[in-house]
Amino acid sequence: MAQKSAPDSTRRSERSRRAIYDAALALVGEVGYGKLTIEAIAARAGVGKQTIYRWWSSKGAVLLDAFLDLAEQASVAASENAGRDETVTEIPDSGDLEADLKYVMRATVDEFNDPKYDAPYRALAAEGLLNPELGAEFVEKLLEPQLQLFVKRVRQAQDAGQVAPDVDPRIALELWSSPLAQRWLMRSGPLTHAYTDKLVEYALHGITPRPAAS
Repeated sequence: MAQKSAPDSTRRSERSRRAIYDAALALVGEVGYGKLTIEAIAARAGVGKQTIYRWWSSKGAVLLDAFLDLAEQASVAASENAGRDETVTEIPDSGDLEADLKYVMRATVDEFNDPKYDAPYRALAAEGLLNPELGAEFVEKLLEPQLQLFVKRVRQAQDAGQVAPDVDPRIALELWSSPLAQRWLMRSGPLTHAYTDKLVEYALHGITPRPAAS
């Protein structure tokens, strides 16, 4: 008589985790963060709420991990589209800092304009202001690693003599990233490629008149 294999608890746990992530991301887009509950996530995912509480302490923690997973999947997909084996972990260095920054900022705008990313990102940004612990984790795990990609690219440009040596890359990146974040958060204007191109141009070249080319 053939012996039945024992259920794979690791695989079952991963299926449950994936279902929870999908449920949290879908629900926050449908009902908003304020009406999102652990009970609703559990029901949508087809798991008991005790399963969720075993892994996470709050709905914010669930959503953060779900969004981090979503970002990781997007990075892997971008790598596959670019024909690379590893995930995208840096801004391309073509030798043209302006072109490289515009390329990444345009991709960022496309993400902000995608409802799949917009709803959970807004929820986490807002909840992070009210929940310092979640806010710190949001910055540490999601925001700061993204900003450090800009830091690395600006330093590469400094090494190539394209950026003044006394410029602080961490401050410099705020010249183009902060206005974009402000417009997105406040919905104060359209998010377009043309807008981010101007942010990069103003940051790199300033707003005062430039001498005419000889």
